[in-house]
Amino acid sequence: MPSDPLPAWVLTRRRAIGDRVRAARIERKLSQEKLAELSGLDRKTVNRIEQGHGTLVDHLLLIAHALDVPLAGLVG
Repeated sequence: MPSDPLPAWVLTRRRAIGDRVRAARIERKLSQEKLAELSGLDRKTVNRIEQGHGTLVDHLLLIAHALDVPLAGLVG
């Protein structure tokens, strides 16, 4: 992570991504445990992502911003 605090927009986007992950999981009627099993992650990691805690997403958001490309262009 950068030594300076993350810009507010990174935190906002991180939370939005977590919200979309949660909504997609719920729409598919999956528990966090089942999603973790299907994705090869542990339940705690799924929970941290849904709660908007720091992840690789922060770095990707900053890189996309620096390159002036949408995040989807890096991970699509």
